Amino acid sequence: MNISAWLRSLGLERYEQAFRENAIDEAILSKLTAEDLRDLGVTAVGHRRILFDAIATLRADSFRDPAQHSVEPDRSVGKAPEAERRQLTVMFVDLIGSTALSARLDPEELRDIIGSYHRRCAEVITRSGGFVAKYLGDGVLAYFGYPQAQEEDAEQAVRAGLALIEAVAKLEAGHATTLRVRVGIATGLVVVGDLLGEGAAREQSVVGETPNLAARLQGLAEPNTVVIADSTRRLLGGLFDYCDLGTLPIAGIHYPVRVWRVVAASLVSSRFEALRAASTPLIGREEEIALLTRRWERAKAGDGSVVLIVGEPGIGKSRIAQTLLEQLGEEPHTRLRYFCSPHHQHSALYPSITQLEQAAGFRREDTAETRLDKLIAVLALANQELSEAVPLLADLLSIPTGDRYLPLNFTAEAQRENASCATCAGGRTRGAAAAADAMGRCPLERPHHAGVAGSAHRPRRDAADLGDSHNSSRPKKKASGGKDARPSSQPAAEVRREVRGHLHRRGVR
Repeated sequence: MNISAWLRSLGLERYEQAFRENAIDEAILSKLTAEDLRDLGVTAVGHRRILFDAIATLRADSFRDPAQHSVEPDRSVGKAPEAERRQLTVMFVDLIGSTALSARLDPEELRDIIGSYHRRCAEVITRSGGFVAKYLGDGVLAYFGYPQAQEEDAEQAVRAGLALIEAVAKLEAGHATTLRVRVGIATGLVVVGDLLGEGAAREQSVVGETPNLAARLQGLAEPNTVVIADSTRRLLGGLFDYCDLGTLPIAGIHYPVRVWRVVAASLVSSRFEALRAASTPLIGREEEIALLTRRWERAKAGDGSVVLIVGEPGIGKSRIAQTLLEQLGEEPHTRLRYFCSPHHQHSALYPSITQLEQAAGFRREDTAETRLDKLIAVLALANQELSEAVPLLADLLSIPTGDRYLPLNFTAEAQRENASCATCAGGRTRGAAAAADAMGRCPLERPHHAGVAGSAHRPRRDAADLGDSHNSSRPKKKASGGKDARPSSQPAAEVRREVRGHLHRRGVR
């Protein structure tokens, strides 16, 4: 693919040199983020939007061409595909009201809308690690776990379903029409890989009860909702908030099926705890726990250290870190927990962003103004001057500051550096000691690690922290910000009480 010609076709030839100097090729193009585009000098929002739409079209086009799709099963000449038995999460997506659209719109207009809908579905599903198996008119069938299986297939399917509801609603449908979808998801054993049909009708079949169940669940879903089977719910733990729809008879299924509606991603602070309802005793790790305890005692004496726990997935790294935290009990300490994700590898500050959101006690129903008030309140616990910290971190969390704070004139690189410092400063300067559990398989981090760090400072009773901290009698500060701050629409004292109540519920004293 000629990147220069592609940019010229979009009317963005001014960026040719930047793309060439930064070695942007077709493989890298589909992975570009908004941050990457800003680094390339694409500062205009309209130009970034044009590029993202064009990149999405390229992804959809490459998906329709089996030879170019990165996860298409191997169908090389002379090599017959082998059917295999495996666990699969199946998603059915249905566009609501397409029949009414066909009666109201010209066929060519309807074709454009359905095409945009299919492209958006392909973009969201493939970005989440799924495989679009078939377009069924206004429906989409997708697999998570084939041809490539991942540990988080069920989770990613649900996240993709929630993302599809938002993404499809933003499509331009004309005539003041908002497109809506419903999603059904089920997980179970299938046999996948047999080729059925001939010519253009040839397809990779999935045989088993799971696809039928997913299709039936989609039919039960209300507009703009995701309905999942109990088999999927058991794999998700506390990662999402659910509404129990009860046990329902499903046509074609000879037994009642328990059905759940996914409300939204939960605000749980720990993936480790969310995926483990009950813990078994930790056996055979006395030596490792003793080592960490000795390092902790040295840290309290002023000799700080960092301990890196390395091991295969599932061996118990996070359990060791959790056991140490439990043993600390009532000792004054600061706990910072950052969880990486293999699905946020293009966001280097993703762990810090989630930590800040949890520390401030953000709720789904919070308005942008309320979120800003909460951010100010939690930052005021540890900062005298907020005129720079608040707009910097508000931008990181995508919270508009309006006219309450003056904008910061930083370059993109300086803004990233300052944001990194701002999110880390609390753990470095305000704690007696810190324990961190970075669990995940983020490609930007070394895999299969859990780290425990001890501060080189003696315990301070006035420690305040953005995470799960223990805090005593720290003087209260105004929550409204620095000299450039404008008044808030919500009383600062009320916000402080809410934030402190949130921190208290999480163990802050």
